Amino acid sequence: MSHPVKSEIYMFGFRGFPGVQGGIETHAENLAPQLAQLGHDVTVCFRSPYVDAKCGKGWKGVRLLRLWTVRNTYFEALLHSLVCALVAGVYRPQIVHVHGIGPALVTPLLRLLGLRVVVTHHGEDYNREKWGWAARTVLKTGEALGMRFANKRIVISRTIEKLVAAKYGKSCDVIPNGVALPEIPAKTDKIAELGLEPSRYILSVGRLVPEKRQLDLVRAFVAAKLEGWKLVIVGRIDHQNRYADALATEAASNDNVIMAGFHSGESLQQLYAHSGLFVLPSSHEGLPLALLEALSYGVPVLVSDIPSNLEVIDHPAHIFRLGNIDDLKSKMSALADARLETAERETMRRYNIRRYDWTDIATRTSAAYAELIGAGQTDAVFRPTAARGRAKLANTAWSEFWRSFQETRHHMP
Repeated sequence: MSHPVKSEIYMFGFRGFPGVQGGIETHAENLAPQLAQLGHDVTVCFRSPYVDAKCGKGWKGVRLLRLWTVRNTYFEALLHSLVCALVAGVYRPQIVHVHGIGPALVTPLLRLLGLRVVVTHHGEDYNREKWGWAARTVLKTGEALGMRFANKRIVISRTIEKLVAAKYGKSCDVIPNGVALPEIPAKTDKIAELGLEPSRYILSVGRLVPEKRQLDLVRAFVAAKLEGWKLVIVGRIDHQNRYADALATEAASNDNVIMAGFHSGESLQQLYAHSGLFVLPSSHEGLPLALLEALSYGVPVLVSDIPSNLEVIDHPAHIFRLGNIDDLKSKMSALADARLETAERETMRRYNIRRYDWTDIATRTSAAYAELIGAGQTDAVFRPTAARGRAKLANTAWSEFWRSFQETRHHMP
């Protein structure tokens, strides 16, 4: 295999890392150091509200750049992306790698600045239940501009690849999320602090937002009346919302439901490793990292039947119909009664690591960079120097916004 072209990579579109909640955050936390190990000069941009000013300037060979934004559900990503784009215009990296369709809104600006742009599409964020029509319009516009104007597009699942081909007629590199093979912790002190016994609790990990549908899980668990079992919901809210309040209220009404808050490191490892069942009831995912992490510990899983989950899990006994509390209850009860032997768990662990190996993912991402750089300056970088070229770009961007606005308004209740 040929050696990767070493290049300067400038990356943004996530809150920060390490230990910051979120799928894209976990993706970047694993990918960036792997790219640095391959010899790339990697700079990542963090959002100031989520990372302490004392975070330092480097981590695992990655240069850290903490840039300002407000902490606001609707404006923080857009403002931070704009700041990142302007800094990139000064910094002049060989590759700007944007993560997520919201931050991809600045792709035309990056191209106008004469930069090569890679956009990774992590999922249809406009389908998240928390967004109103205005936010959905912006996200759909970001998707359109990112997919139309990026020099190269990466998607994390075959489902998203098909979506981009159908909507924009563009080809993509399919490079999934990854997971490392963890050591199985022997200790149980962290779960004991939560009043848990090994293999006698159901685990759910994710942000407390409507599309994660933890309320479905709480209601199914209460209805199942699993003797001796508890339900543990790991996650926290980034911004106050009514869904999280409703979830906390229902959870508080049952002593066997534990709202554990955010966990990372050893405590999260123990929670995964010693759980009896992991459940992902989401209505929206890209390629769910929490599910891949559960599989990396050899834990039995139960998932909703959305396309992204079905790319990972295909056994009917481990799939329930989205939003169907009765189906979730019955499948959960059946899996709670089942037990996997150590050898079966180890086989599952090894199989999924081969499918979602971070080293392979970084190598494939590096190859995508090399292909773009190898295309040459003329082919890789869009430079609308003439007034007509700039006007065409602005007109296309406005057309995409207006199309997204009309589409979103049409589908809103």
